[in-house]
Amino acid sequence: MTIGADPHTLTGAYAVDALDDDERRMVEEHLARCPSCVQEVRELTAAAARLGLAAAAPPRRAMKDEVLRRITTVRQEAPPSRPEPRGAAAWHRVRRAPRWALAACLTAAAALGGTAVWQQHQAEEARETARQAEERSDDLAALLAAPDARARTAKLADGARATVVVSGSRDRAALLASGMAEPPRGKVYQLWFDDKGSMRSAGLMDRDRSTTAVLMEGPVGDATGMGITVEPAGGSAEPTSPPVALVDFPA
Repeated sequence: MTIGADPHTLTGAYAVDALDDDERRMVEEHLARCPSCVQEVRELTAAAARLGLAAAAPPRRAMKDEVLRRITTVRQEAPPSRPEPRGAAAWHRVRRAPRWALAACLTAAAALGGTAVWQQHQAEEARETARQAEERSDDLAALLAAPDARARTAKLADGARATVVVSGSRDRAALLASGMAEPPRGKVYQLWFDDKGSMRSAGLMDRDRSTTAVLMEGPVGDATGMGITVEPAGGSAEPTSPPVALVDFPA
């Protein structure tokens, strides 16, 4: 614990779960009597959650290789010594072009047309994925900033932490996890609502992120808590392994 630390200056570290136990208790005691810091923590937590959802999509290796390959085939043309022929002269040159050259041009045009269609499809998929990610991010930020949002943190194995945030007015819950070990190959972490002993799937965690913010799928309803299990890729209809975390929802 930092000696003489002012809890007002620790709200940012509290929002990203970067305090030790003594500092956390001090800040939580301070939050009980400081509404302005409560609001600041909500805003900072929402911002941190947005950063946790950010995803960079690197270009495919094949695309990079193709660009580099084409660079070596591009020849810098010298400026023309005279104006290009126009009208009848230009048409005469086209008519004299070898048939194989015309066929090659048509083949290249067809290939480029197919590539353009494929690239357009890929771009549309990327835009839809980005739109969905932005929508989830907005929903998560709205949940974390809700006036009635309540949080509870649990310690997991190997120093990992899981913070559950619940809003009754929005009927949604979110998980902010940090330091979680990567699941075994072919496995994923699956989230569950605890409906008084009956587990209801609430979505999957990104297996490539040890620190993440996840908007749990579906309404809270009558759930009194949540759990995390390790499941086969794609998830399961019901838990098939012991929970790695069980967290009661805050009152």
